[in-house]
Parts: sequence; C-alpha cells; structure tokens
Amino acid sequence: MLGALPLIMLLAAPQSGDAVGAGRKAFSQCLSAQIQPALDQKMTLGSFQSALKAKCGDKEAAFRAAVVADDKASGMSDKDAQSDADDQVAEYVDKITSEFEDYSNGG
Repeated sequence: MLGALPLIMLLAAPQSGDAVGAGRKAFSQCLSAQIQPALDQKMTLGSFQSALKAKCGDKEAAFRAAVVADDKASGMSDKDAQSDADDQVAEYVDKITSEFEDYSNGG
C-alpha cells in the first residue's frame, strides 16, 4: 500500500497543462497585485472592488471558464458547474477584499 502513495501524490499534483490551476494562479496573482496600488491611492472599498473587476476581469473569465469546463468534463451539470465557478471566484474576491480592508484599517 505504501508503494501506491507516491503515485497517488503524483496524480493529485497539478499538471503543467492544468487550465484550472493556471487560471486560479493568474487570477489570484492579479487580485493580490491590486492591493498596494489601491492602498497608495487610498481607495474606498467600492473603488477597490471596481478596480478588481476592471483589472482582473479577463483573468476571472478565464478561471471561471476553466472551472466550468473541468466540472462539466467530470459529469457536473452546467448549472452546478456555473455555481461552483461562482463560488470559487467569490471566495478569492472575498479573501482579497478582506485583506484590503485589514490593510486599510491599519491592520
């Protein structure tokens, strides 16, 4: 059984051609890159959220499309795949918004 463990770890590791992993990385990096400029400009939360949409919208769309395609390839319905993509995008946006709020409040 222990011999199977490395194989399982290899199969679980993201592959270099993994569209979901690449999309997730690009989207999260784009979101993170917006914090410091927004703090420097003393943006309000609303302005920060608008900036995220404007600057990371293309990466969000690519990530969302990759999640939906992957979920549908795994047998998920379109409605459930869209919902999963919405949840994953919202999770990243909520996290970065919380970080922005913490930094804005001197945290």
